[in-house]
Amino acid sequence: MSFFERHYFLIRKLHVISGVLPVGVFLLIHLTVNSYALVSPEVYNQRAAFMKELPFLTFMEIFLIFLPILYHGLFGLYVVYIAKNNVLKFSYSRNWAFYLQRITAVITFAFLIYHVLTTRFSGNEITYDFMSNILAKPGMLAFYIFGVVSAMYHLANGLWAFFIDLGITIGPNAQRVVAVASSIVFVVLSILSVQILLAF
Repeated sequence: MSFFERHYFLIRKLHVISGVLPVGVFLLIHLTVNSYALVSPEVYNQRAAFMKELPFLTFMEIFLIFLPILYHGLFGLYVVYIAKNNVLKFSYSRNWAFYLQRITAVITFAFLIYHVLTTRFSGNEITYDFMSNILAKPGMLAFYIFGVVSAMYHLANGLWAFFIDLGITIGPNAQRVVAVASSIVFVVLSILSVQILLAF
């Protein structure tokens, strides 16, 4: 039995946890900073500059953002690969949620790679005008909306699995409550995200 097989349970737990802490937390912080675009270009530029000047920024980016996202994304692709999708045979809601979680995993990971390469590693300063120029093209705006909404679904629906895996929601009633709550989170975050993109 390989190391991976022996420790699969722990690896899977870390995958679920890393999707919320720190990846999910970073996504919400990123969303909060970008939300200042709804205030004004000047305020957005101030907040973006403040984030860039944080102490230990490189350390935080590597160990609290990039490595957790890479781990969550790569193992997530493995989960997608081994998943047995049967939504046509069993079309109940949680089965569809399972299927969409896998689809949005691939979309979100690909979108994040593209977004990071064309912003953080573009060699350009991230400003309101920089983002506005990217999103000025209708095709790029549609691509961003699709990618961001996929990310929000993946995060919100992942909360359902997160609470189950940690043993917080054990019974069916508790799981239904979390399922409804995660749906609300998805709708709210998606609306906010689209509004931010359109603000650019």
